[in-house]
Amino acid sequence: MHTKILFLVLLGACTGATASAAASSSKKSTDCAGAWTGTITYTRTQSQSDTTTVERVSGRGTDTRSWEMKLDYKASVVLTEAPAKDGSSIARATINHSFTTKQTNVAVERNSCDRGKTWQDMMGTFTSDMSITGSGKEEASVSIGLNSDGTYAISVGIPQIEGTMTGSERATYSGQCTPKKGKDLTLGPSPTRIEGQSLSSDGSHRIDPGDPNRLSGTYSLSLSGDAVETISWNLQRCGAPLRLIDLKFEDMKVPTWDAWQEISEQRGTIDGNWVKIRATVLNASGETKTGEVYLKETYKGDHWDGARPDAPLKDQTFTLTLEPGEEREIEMLWDSSGYAWYDDGRPRLVQRIKAEVWENYKKVDEMTRNVKVQPKPIVFVPGIWTEPARLDIYQNLLTTGHSYAWKACPVIDTSAHGTIAGEGTVRPSAANRSVYEHADNLHTYVNAIRGELNAWHVDMLGHSTGGLVARLYIHKQMETLPDNYPVVKHLMLAGTPNNGMPCADSVVYNFAFSDHPQTAKELLPDAMALFNQYVTQRKGTIFSALAGDSIPTLCGGPQWSDGYVSVESATYGIEDTTTLGATHNDLLDATAFTNYVRPHVVTGPRGTYPLAGK
Repeated sequence: MHTKILFLVLLGACTGATASAAASSSKKSTDCAGAWTGTITYTRTQSQSDTTTVERVSGRGTDTRSWEMKLDYKASVVLTEAPAKDGSSIARATINHSFTTKQTNVAVERNSCDRGKTWQDMMGTFTSDMSITGSGKEEASVSIGLNSDGTYAISVGIPQIEGTMTGSERATYSGQCTPKKGKDLTLGPSPTRIEGQSLSSDGSHRIDPGDPNRLSGTYSLSLSGDAVETISWNLQRCGAPLRLIDLKFEDMKVPTWDAWQEISEQRGTIDGNWVKIRATVLNASGETKTGEVYLKETYKGDHWDGARPDAPLKDQTFTLTLEPGEEREIEMLWDSSGYAWYDDGRPRLVQRIKAEVWENYKKVDEMTRNVKVQPKPIVFVPGIWTEPARLDIYQNLLTTGHSYAWKACPVIDTSAHGTIAGEGTVRPSAANRSVYEHADNLHTYVNAIRGELNAWHVDMLGHSTGGLVARLYIHKQMETLPDNYPVVKHLMLAGTPNNGMPCADSVVYNFAFSDHPQTAKELLPDAMALFNQYVTQRKGTIFSALAGDSIPTLCGGPQWSDGYVSVESATYGIEDTTTLGATHNDLLDATAFTNYVRPHVVTGPRGTYPLAGK
């Protein structure tokens, strides 16, 4: 038995037939007389819940009823060419069904066991649940109808299958004057039948005149009780026997490693996230076929690099042997590090991934999908008295440098995620917290931002004492992830007193009549010596330092500084250093971003721009 599938020419709307259908078709659409092959997916989902509480007749308690139900039904239909090769197809469905329902009744009444001297809650909880599950492989029926105006409809019918029903009932009691024993009853398993399903699209989909032998689309229908039926199809006539029917991308949901989720083209992923590329190949012929699958990055369609040849994402080939009608999925793990940029520093707004199928040394099919790779967010850790308005410029700088997807995340004034208590004034108006307390808050903030943006890795800029907070966070709390990369890929320090401030003595003196000299005390050279003895771990994070050399100072000896922090202190213990003729506060301006921040975080997949190895 097989299902013969041809275009059905109709003058009106296409009927919703689920049986085999055949008819002559217009000349325009019958350049190919072969069979329709490919995949159709049918799903039916439903989820409901309800909770009701009513007062008991006695007036001394309540009855609460909670009920929930969930249905998931999926049939994956594969259409292959019939062995007779007479233009007909065979439709085989792989069916999975899961239905669960659960009801809980809780009765609570306040009663007395000693004639009203004392009162207590007496409770009974009654739970019942039932599930019906089943799976099978059955022949399905499919029809394809073409209207005279170029629209078409897809109909699919799925037969019933055998299933298994199980259930349980449970009762528990508490608070009764005489203890009451509960019960626990298990029902089943017992055989049952799972009804078949059918659905027809509404006939509004149109054939592409330029490719009349390929059909793809989706149709959904909402039913009563919050049920939704959907059919999706990807069909081709006279296509290659081995063909690609799906190409999709997944990344992991922070903070759970291996919690894979599909990446929508609109959402994209973050530079440095691992991406799982999944390509599905179908053998639409009636014979066993062997082929190879390659995954490549392609520049076709790119404004600047459209002439560049395709390049393999990895040196990896997938060889598949597929039986007639079999579909198989291959997957590749891809490190997206650097793919927010080209190797010459230009922003890469979209990445094009192409899958190719080859048979007998000849490419027989290909499929290209786009995935956005957005730059890692930059977490800004301000100095203890940084004015919040000084950080407002950074989102504009990042947006101009790439797109709005490049996020500036200033820790200041974000108490919901953990705050570095910036007070906007040199003379504190509230109690200063220690650098050590701020590191705890930074840890909370970084994890919140990573979850919010789904970024496994971030870059970080620490200004002034914020750089000390960042160093302590990396030493004390930052994770090294299962991919062996640190959470913070690059820490950029700007005007950070890494070796202390000899002039901090005068700051402490100015705060002699204040209750809050904590921050200034922590910057004294002796205190910073102890800090540096303790804070030593970098855990793979790349460190760099920016120092301002615009103002000479005599405190601690003649040397150049940014007005607060000397060049020697700002660059202490750091090999990768940059100097800029700027004051302490100007180390956060656009010039510093262009000359220091951007060169350290913008790099393509090869990591060669503009600082090799950074």
